[in-house]
Amino acid sequence: MEKIESEKEASGASPGMAPQTTRRVVYVMLIALAVYIAFALFSDVRKLRTRMEDYAWWTFFAALGLAFGNYLLRFLKWQYYLRILEIRGIPVLDSFLTFVSGFVLSITPGKVGEVFKSYVLYRTYDIPAQRTAPIVIAERLTDLIGVIVLIIAGSARFSGGLLWAGAGSVVVASLLVVIASRRISMWLITVVEWLPGPGKRLGPKLREAYDSLHALTRPSRLVIPTILSVAAWFLECFALWVILHGFQRQVMVLGASFVYATATLVGALIPVPGGLGITEPVMKGLMQQLATVDPETATGAMILVRFATLWFAVLVGFGALSILKKRHPKLI
Repeated sequence: MEKIESEKEASGASPGMAPQTTRRVVYVMLIALAVYIAFALFSDVRKLRTRMEDYAWWTFFAALGLAFGNYLLRFLKWQYYLRILEIRGIPVLDSFLTFVSGFVLSITPGKVGEVFKSYVLYRTYDIPAQRTAPIVIAERLTDLIGVIVLIIAGSARFSGGLLWAGAGSVVVASLLVVIASRRISMWLITVVEWLPGPGKRLGPKLREAYDSLHALTRPSRLVIPTILSVAAWFLECFALWVILHGFQRQVMVLGASFVYATATLVGALIPVPGGLGITEPVMKGLMQQLATVDPETATGAMILVRFATLWFAVLVGFGALSILKKRHPKLI
């Protein structure tokens, strides 16, 4: 038993991950609270309170439903990738709970912490993490493509996000070129092996992970995940439109999509936890500049949509993880 546990720790699947995860989430939530309080104070608390008193709260719960729809569509993408990698034998419920459990680390830069899903699969079904971790990279790639598509769709009337769409396109194209070229990828892995520390030990695992990632990102296998990503992220864009409707602010759906998608992309490209302190001012500023929303309403809508998407996801993730622990005691 001790040997098994030591092997799990060597593979990076340390039992201490869960407590560390909880602490990190709490720290970031405290930072987020400070950020939102700062926005509220800057916007004039009294005016913001007045806006919130007139807010139609049913629209917030509608936004939660739209966010959950985003999770369902992205789960279909997760299942698609598992099938490509020929990972079978996982019941649909456990697969869904595993996928959603990754949301506990949605607040990591670029959401790369969602590789936690690989840890969960390793602990519950003994599937090596290096086989499934590339799914997270493939997910982020197709998510970026989906968000960029939404920005471009909205750019017919608004041009403020085209620069970020271009930056995102460069990042996606660069990653795809590296992944498509085995020579470049193997060279990068060799560089990692030369680095002091655990580099040499990580080399073989990175090579195996590369094979999985290469299989997931072939051009023919990008189509379905990208379509699912566009649909999934549009639901969260629409959530912003619904929340603004709750403030009696009528904006175009494409306008709300452009604002949300641009702010999301900026937060993803700049490496800060959950895009905190980056996504919020961009979203608020775009609502004021492009949708002519007053500062207090823009602040209220921004805070509500972030709770309905980012923080709701974290809560759903912890709920899924709790259920998984009951179904699989060895996950603790």
